[in-house]
Amino acid sequence: MKLVIAYIQPDRLHHVKKALADEGVTRMSVTNALGCGQQRGFTETYRGAEFEVQLLKKIRVEIAVNDDYLERTRDAIIRGARTGEFGDGVIFVVELGECYRIRTGESGSPAVG
Repeated sequence: MKLVIAYIQPDRLHHVKKALADEGVTRMSVTNALGCGQQRGFTETYRGAEFEVQLLKKIRVEIAVNDDYLERTRDAIIRGARTGEFGDGVIFVVELGECYRIRTGESGSPAVG
């Protein structure tokens, strides 16, 4: 079992969700996040004052998958999020030690689905 954590551009969420659905991956958590990577923010002028925006809006997508779904999940996120520009995002994969489904009491791989 793995936990896939992806940070993507907010406007690419629809594309990522569609690509994941096409691969049969429909269970996910999505949250708003702030961060920066190679983009390093940008400079903006507001009412004549210039200021630097260092933390940019991102979307964090978390998906728990069984090992046999990892590659197709990763590829779907890349396919949906990629624009070829800086700031497309990043994907982290973390080993899941345990998982429990509250409703049924299932544990391990069956709980992930």
